[in-house]
Amino acid sequence: MQLTRTKSEKTKQTMDEKLNSLRAGVLGSNDGILTVVGVLFSVAAATTNQFTIFIAGLSDLLACAFSMASGEYASVSTQKDTEKAVVEKERQLLKTDFEGELHAVQRHYMTLGVTEETAMAIARDLLIKKPLATVVSIKYDMQLGHYMNPWDAAFASLFSASAGGVFPLLAMTFAPAHWQWPATIIAVSVAVALTGYLSAVLGKGNVKTAVIRNVLVGIVTMFIHYYVGTLF
Repeated sequence: MQLTRTKSEKTKQTMDEKLNSLRAGVLGSNDGILTVVGVLFSVAAATTNQFTIFIAGLSDLLACAFSMASGEYASVSTQKDTEKAVVEKERQLLKTDFEGELHAVQRHYMTLGVTEETAMAIARDLLIKKPLATVVSIKYDMQLGHYMNPWDAAFASLFSASAGGVFPLLAMTFAPAHWQWPATIIAVSVAVALTGYLSAVLGKGNVKTAVIRNVLVGIVTMFIHYYVGTLF
C-alpha cells in the first residue's frame, strides 16, 4: 500500500531542505566571523607580531569551520534518524492499527471544518492511495522520503564559516598598519550585517532588528576580546 516514488522524486530537494542548508550556512558564517575576529583582537592587542596574529587567526578559522561542520553533521544526522524512526513507527501502525490511523486522518480533516462523513471518506481514499505518506504528513508535517541531509548541512557550515572568517583575517593581515584596526572593525560590521540580513530574510523576521542586533553583538565581541588581549 506504500506509495511508489521515482528516483528523481526521491532525490529532489524540498524547499525546507534547501532552507535548512542555507540557514546552516548563514549561522556558520556568523560564527566564523565572530570567533576569528575575537582571536585576532585578543592576539593583536597582546602582540604586534604580524605572523603570530595571522597564524592565530588562520588556526581559529580552520578550527571553527571544522567544528561547525562536525556539529551540523551530528545534529542533522540525529534529526534524520528520528524522522526515519517516526516513519517506521507509522509503517507498523498502518499494519497493526489501521483503524486508529484512519480516525487520526479523519480527525485532522474535521478540525479543518469538514463534516464527519466527508472527513472519513477523504481519509479512506487517502489511506488507500498513499497511506504512509498521508499519516506522516498529517501527524508530523513531514514529506515522506525527504530527510534533511547531514552532509549538505556540514559542507554548508564548513564553507560558510571559512568564508565568514576570511573577512576579519584579511582585513587584519593585509591592511596597512595604521588601518588594521578600523579596517577590521568595518569588515566585521559589514559581514555581520549581511548575515543578519540573510537570517532575517530566511526566517521571515524583521530585517532592521536582525542587522542592528548582529552589528551590536559584533562590536561587543570585538571590545571584549580586545580588552582580554590587553591583560597579557
